[in-house]
Amino acid sequence: MTQKPTALVIGAGIGGIVTAARLAKNGYAVTVLEKNPLPGGRCYQIIKDGHRFDVGPTLFLMPEIWEEAFASLGEKMSDHIDLRRIDPTYKIHFEDGLQLQLTSDIGKMQTQLEAVEKTAFTGFLSYIAEGAKHYKISVEKFVGRNFFNIFEYFSLDNLPLIFQLKALQKHYTNTSRYFKDERLKAAFTFQNMYLGLSPYDAPATYSLLQYTELAEGVWYPMGGMYAAIEAFTRVAEKLGVKFVYNTSVKRLEVENARIRAAETEDGTRYPADIFVGNADLPYIYQELLPPSPEAKALDDKLYTCSTIMFYWGVDKPYPQINHHNVFLAGDYKTSFDKIFNEHTLPDAPSFYIHAPARTDPAAAPSGEETLYVLVPVGHLDPRTKQDWEAMVNHARETVFSRLQKEMGISDLREHIKFEIKYTPLTWQKQFNLVKGAAFGLSHNFWQVGYLRPQNRHAQYKNMYFAGASTHPGTGLPIVLLSARLTTERILKEKGK
Repeated sequence: MTQKPTALVIGAGIGGIVTAARLAKNGYAVTVLEKNPLPGGRCYQIIKDGHRFDVGPTLFLMPEIWEEAFASLGEKMSDHIDLRRIDPTYKIHFEDGLQLQLTSDIGKMQTQLEAVEKTAFTGFLSYIAEGAKHYKISVEKFVGRNFFNIFEYFSLDNLPLIFQLKALQKHYTNTSRYFKDERLKAAFTFQNMYLGLSPYDAPATYSLLQYTELAEGVWYPMGGMYAAIEAFTRVAEKLGVKFVYNTSVKRLEVENARIRAAETEDGTRYPADIFVGNADLPYIYQELLPPSPEAKALDDKLYTCSTIMFYWGVDKPYPQINHHNVFLAGDYKTSFDKIFNEHTLPDAPSFYIHAPARTDPAAAPSGEETLYVLVPVGHLDPRTKQDWEAMVNHARETVFSRLQKEMGISDLREHIKFEIKYTPLTWQKQFNLVKGAAFGLSHNFWQVGYLRPQNRHAQYKNMYFAGASTHPGTGLPIVLLSARLTTERILKEKGK
């Protein structure tokens, strides 16, 4: 009997789980090492006193990419995940009192937009049409394929597409073609924060995000986003993947330009034919592999922002808080400058609140509330003074203040039973995210496509990567594409 080739995956984030499952489906004996007690990576879960929190992502977008991932493993997504569409997708609150509910109901969008700016609805339709074009070109020609050399990426076929995608234009500037009111520009660019990006730096390509939300929908898996992690883990185990938890990799053993084994903190050695790094790519280069110029160069690349998180178990319901809620700062530009240039918390922070019990009553005990609050903040920077305790306190007080001012919620502080908080230090320690950057490496023109760190190591030919900081990038659906692309490359090259 022919022995199966072996693969070792480092990290059980969604990219690691799905890459492991795809490899197992294609005949590999796969082991996954995970430093935490549970799978999921940043798509982790906290359960306390009957309150269930998704730790990281809360938006289920681009369902067709998820469906393809399940289908590639011989499964139907509908057999594993119970999806509910969230519409309106979220309510946006502006400091001057304006509120917008973004929805796929075109008539309601027209009424809301024209109340702000007479020509805004026409601009909106053109903007969404542009987003549709960007989405289709991106998935088909860029994020959905591997690039094996610079000439493939900048080929005569691709060059015109790069200009069509407006990859060299800034997202916020581009929205001025469609909207004049600054609040509307903010309403249709803040989604860049899903990727940890500033709309003043992000390519205009990312108008595709608004298209996917309104055309394809924002969805919620009953049981939370972690239900998707559990589903993929079950499928992987059914295919024979072995998961080993509470196991941190200390170093990767190198011999003759190949990885021979992973050594864990307890001294156990895991040899394999191929290795897939699903831990943060810069962390693997800097901490697990031998020192190299590439590892040093990664430190100089642009990183996404981080977040301050509050997970609140609340002993009474607040039905006026929608499933998804966005509170934008009045001085939009200054807030992003503070986060991305000064690596700190803005004086007037924007924030997002997720109240899953609006859709899924099991997320909280009966008559109570589970609240998740995300406040964008700069990543760790040793060159600046970062007082995280002061920033956490300021962020918390901002949330209380705006909820009281804009929703009339004056007693939340008294009804919080417990608080769990994350800072960039938590993201760094628990998930090995370099600089505590919650979304990994940033996405600008010089850090996407072939210019992003590749999904195979240039020197160690049996070392591959899957996840947010390699090609094609961050965001759960995109990481699912990463799992597919990395698996395709492994099977094409057979780790040689």
